[in-house]
Amino acid sequence: MEKLNSDIEIKLIALDMDGTLLDDHHEISEANRQAIKEAQEKGIYVVLSTGRSLRKCEKYADSLALTSYLVTVNGSEIWDDKRGLVERNLVNTDSIQWMVELTQKHKIRYWAISTSRNWFDEMPEDIHGEEWLKFGFNIKDVPTRDKILNELQTRGEFELSNSTPTNIEVNPAGINKAKGLKLVCERLGIHMKNVMAVGDSLNDLAMIKEAGLGVAMRNAQDTVKEAAAWVTSTNNEDGVAKAIQKWVL
Repeated sequence: MEKLNSDIEIKLIALDMDGTLLDDHHEISEANRQAIKEAQEKGIYVVLSTGRSLRKCEKYADSLALTSYLVTVNGSEIWDDKRGLVERNLVNTDSIQWMVELTQKHKIRYWAISTSRNWFDEMPEDIHGEEWLKFGFNIKDVPTRDKILNELQTRGEFELSNSTPTNIEVNPAGINKAKGLKLVCERLGIHMKNVMAVGDSLNDLAMIKEAGLGVAMRNAQDTVKEAAAWVTSTNNEDGVAKAIQKWVL
């Protein structure tokens, strides 16, 4: 599927990590590494735009010798090229408390990212003593997932997405990867029309829609593929490298 002409000038490449840049073993292929290296040598900015926290993506950025910004936790945090914090958007602690109670009521698994650490199926004694960036629900049962999604939507204060079909990711309303990238572009003097955004899940949807060139992975969720201008190979078949080769190099 191709909805774009090839004369678009890409100045920034925004890459999701899980299911996109990383293969199923959470590794970066040699082809992906080489394509990113060549893009950076051409003066193209390469930005990781991920649901992960800085703690969970920094080593990958370092291994790629990235010299640009990082959009982390779905846009809840933006970091500059020196890893200085540019912006932070927090989820209200009362809302976190409410979501934890929701998981207990429905007996479902969850995770959360605070500014100090990542939490899995456990929380600190004092929830209000932490600053919270994101909350996530792991729900394989579809009716339960739909019920939780409905409760979250009814509350009207969240940005809802996912990073796999069986989870729900919760950020503050209006906070997503696209908003994060817009801030990065402003600081770099680039237009969103000169961005190629690559991803596979609903937390990539906003940036894929708003970038000049939205690319979905072959393994992406159907909604993401439908929104993209172009579909590349899977995350296990150097899909990122193929997109960079076609549209940038």
